[in-house]
Amino acid sequence: MSDETKILLEEKEIPQAWYNIQADLPNPLSPPLNPVTKQPAGPADLANIFPMDLIAQEMSRERWIDIPGEVLDIYRLWRPTPVFRAKRLEKALQTPAQIYYKYEGVSPAGSHKPNTAIAQAYYNKKSGINKLTTETGAGQWGSALSLACRFFDMECTVFMVRVSYDQKPYRRSFMEVYGAKVFPSPSPETASGRKILAEHPDSSGSLGIAISEAVEIAMQRPDTNYSLGSVLNHVILHQTVIGLEAKAQMAKAGVYPDVVIGCHGGGTNFGGIAFPFLQDKFNGRKVRALAVEPLACPTLTKGKFLYDLGDVAGFTPLMEMYTLGHNFMPPGIHAGGLRYHGASPLVSRLLHDGLIEAQAYKQTDVFKSAVLFARNEGILPAPESAHAIHGAVTEALEAREAGEKRVILFNLSGHGYFDLTAYDSYLGNRLDDVEYAPEDLEASLRDIGSVG
Repeated sequence: MSDETKILLEEKEIPQAWYNIQADLPNPLSPPLNPVTKQPAGPADLANIFPMDLIAQEMSRERWIDIPGEVLDIYRLWRPTPVFRAKRLEKALQTPAQIYYKYEGVSPAGSHKPNTAIAQAYYNKKSGINKLTTETGAGQWGSALSLACRFFDMECTVFMVRVSYDQKPYRRSFMEVYGAKVFPSPSPETASGRKILAEHPDSSGSLGIAISEAVEIAMQRPDTNYSLGSVLNHVILHQTVIGLEAKAQMAKAGVYPDVVIGCHGGGTNFGGIAFPFLQDKFNGRKVRALAVEPLACPTLTKGKFLYDLGDVAGFTPLMEMYTLGHNFMPPGIHAGGLRYHGASPLVSRLLHDGLIEAQAYKQTDVFKSAVLFARNEGILPAPESAHAIHGAVTEALEAREAGEKRVILFNLSGHGYFDLTAYDSYLGNRLDDVEYAPEDLEASLRDIGSVG
């Protein structure tokens, strides 16, 4: 067993294909439904906002899908990313557990998001599209797509959830450096945004609203497509490069994780690290996979498993997933990337079938673990990634109490250097433990009956 702090791969060891978990699911996904006809959605239902290559990946059950050479060329700017052994954190926790983390914050955008942004921009450019629209919560996805569009000489329009737009002004600056146009959502730029503003002028926004605005623009303009940073099958597919590298790195260290942990908003962060290990689970290897979400937006732990829309306005297909209801308005927590009402159909199916686990935590507990991690390991984590850290800390403390050795691997999906206002609030004791309102959740779930 290696005692190295950093476990590195060479460029030639970057995976050459993404892993498609749909090939190995014990129970296949239910089909997405056309929101109008309620019939299974086919390629024609998606062709006005996605290129055919991505639609094919969305529906594919091939186990391995080759990564195009043009995408690999850009991946090489930061991939392979390192795996670290968190020795100082282990010592601080006085735990017999071994804690490892895959660090995706070394990408130019500072997170894991370029793994799919580069791929999506490539396939859209290949199909003749030169403009992309998208939404972003905390700004990591918008930053990644802005970067990807610049690499492929494309225009990028980003609708950023209002609360994050106000909390993280330098994320907007970052996107604009790469040429993106950034609007706070809900915005007066779209009919769906104007409708929300008319009803709720002070709306803090949500990812569901921002998705509606981005999709609306893409549907109206034949030269423009929509790009999504989470939830969909093809997006998680692209993120499996994380877990595939991590498997090789853990093997190089001579260890195998007992538990693999990722924060959860829509599902690609968690799926990217966990799905390649779940392939081993399907083949009989013992490994747990844990998705960690905020208690303020507890999609997996409090949501219902049923068909719902992915957005507020009703432009997206109905998907079978864990959901809080498409009209659910999560509180304005600092982990803006985790404020989504729904979950990936893939993650949802795995949770429903008992193949993965989920936990939800308060944001002050999450920030406590984030600061502990930063003071011992030196990296300031994004608030979203800090949920995975808190999950790992909880596991390590449980191992200490049980007196057992445990190998923990988590995905540190991005740095928090644009999130210092959140840390300032925490350190100044101004960070509240906001939680969802059960009555709002009940009302939102009732609304699903009119669409599902």
